[in-house]
Amino acid sequence: MSGHSQFKNIMYRKGAQDAKKAKVFAKLARDITIAAKSGMPEPDKNPRLRLAIQAARAESMPKDNIERAIAKASQTGGGDDYVSVRYEGFGPGKVAIIVEATTDNKNRTAGNVRTIFGKRGGAMGESGSVTFNFERIGFIEYPLSVADADKVFEAALEAGANDVVSDDEHHDIETLPDDLNAVTEALEKQFGTPSASRLDWKALVKTEVTDLETAQKLLDFIDALEDDDDVQKVYHNAEISDDIWAKLNAEN
Repeated sequence: MSGHSQFKNIMYRKGAQDAKKAKVFAKLARDITIAAKSGMPEPDKNPRLRLAIQAARAESMPKDNIERAIAKASQTGGGDDYVSVRYEGFGPGKVAIIVEATTDNKNRTAGNVRTIFGKRGGAMGESGSVTFNFERIGFIEYPLSVADADKVFEAALEAGANDVVSDDEHHDIETLPDDLNAVTEALEKQFGTPSASRLDWKALVKTEVTDLETAQKLLDFIDALEDDDDVQKVYHNAEISDDIWAKLNAEN
């Protein structure tokens, strides 16, 4: 799973801003509602719902919020009818971008995303225009404190994971998409609930960002996308050097 840290760099920079828990919880609730509508409303019978609930718990979302989001899926006379949508294109520096969103109004969301691409130095593309640069994976994350790297590595591979990378803060575990739920369940028995368990897009081909100005524009572009209420996740294939990251952190 080498290279996945490049995805986390953007998220790491957003850490302080994501203290806006109300917005975070609203996005997580949408995921739960959509997952509950896609199958049975019981987590043990609906792997997608189980993963959505795990993601919410990792963000300390209250139990009542989770239960309301599940109940909303079964409402027949009211409630928003959310659907999942995906957009693709290129950001500053010709970095490939995948945007995943949930919305009750696809025209509104598409318009908002297209405006951000246009105003922030990007170019929105057709479906499939950048996904060939990525592969779909299952991603599980544990804090470093749960166990040493060797123990997590052995447990993950035994559970059916493809790869494990441990850094100074986390153990990142990669699985095949169809194996995500089974591997998560196996690891939970040893290490408890993970801090993340979700489907991700992993870049196969990286685009190097070589100057500070472009890197800053890219971060601002991704920030703008993530701040949209309908956008759930933003993925990219940027390769940003440690030197540029140090300069960015010094300026922010």
